[in-house]
Amino acid sequence: MEKILQIDNLKKYYSKRNFFGRQLSLVKAVDDVSFSIERGQTLVLAGESGSGKSTIAKLILHSIIPDSGRIIFDGVEISNNPDLLEKIRAEIQMVYQDPYDSINPQMKIHQIISEPLEIYKIGNSLQRREIVQDVLKQVKLEPANDIMEKYPHMLSGGQRQRVVLARALVIKPKMIIADEPVSMLDVSIRAEILELMKELREKLQISFLYITHDLATARYFGQRIAILYHGKIVEIGDIDEVLSNPKHPYTQSLIDAIVEPDPKNLNRQRKIRTDF
Repeated sequence: MEKILQIDNLKKYYSKRNFFGRQLSLVKAVDDVSFSIERGQTLVLAGESGSGKSTIAKLILHSIIPDSGRIIFDGVEISNNPDLLEKIRAEIQMVYQDPYDSINPQMKIHQIISEPLEIYKIGNSLQRREIVQDVLKQVKLEPANDIMEKYPHMLSGGQRQRVVLARALVIKPKMIIADEPVSMLDVSIRAEILELMKELREKLQISFLYITHDLATARYFGQRIAILYHGKIVEIGDIDEVLSNPKHPYTQSLIDAIVEPDPKNLNRQRKIRTDF
């Protein structure tokens, strides 16, 4: 299949310095990372907090500059060229962890979703409203005319995350970076959002980089997985194979850490199912 994203030997280091500016240590936030994502595929980037997951997302979007390595998106290497970066940032959209913090609470839903259309000068006012109606239907927020006139605080957490997805979809991106997109939602809502994202991926052939520490949701949504530890990928491959037969001790520790309450014995816990 055709690769939509290719990451080669990506590095980003930070210096820890004292009050006088003397370097105390070197933090290897992203250390020689390589992976690729095929068109219409989901790659999960999994690891604990501080492993470098979000730094990789920022490097892809060029909001921070890599020390070395190459990022190739849709056959073009990402550089500091302003025109190229504007195009790349239109075709790679972000979905963040907190659906309330990532949208303006003082704007109506139609204003939030149509904002990218205005930025990229797509359509006139009437055309934008029609596009917003269509994308609200795509994310299953109906009746669209009613939802459009609401404010974010009038919606549930799951509905707000659907609004965030709609805003990401409205300019028809080729790829979405989803950074812990369901971690702030109730457990009962997570499966609905993940199922919606799967449907959108298959219908629109959008590629996803799914960033998470939760291997249960990773297995539900992902097709391939890269395990990130201290800025390095320690294991990568088909998600079922990696999680069923982990080769690296850190991967095994992530699997072992996922537990759920045992209703038969509240003093004990058992490993969560990841085979759904």
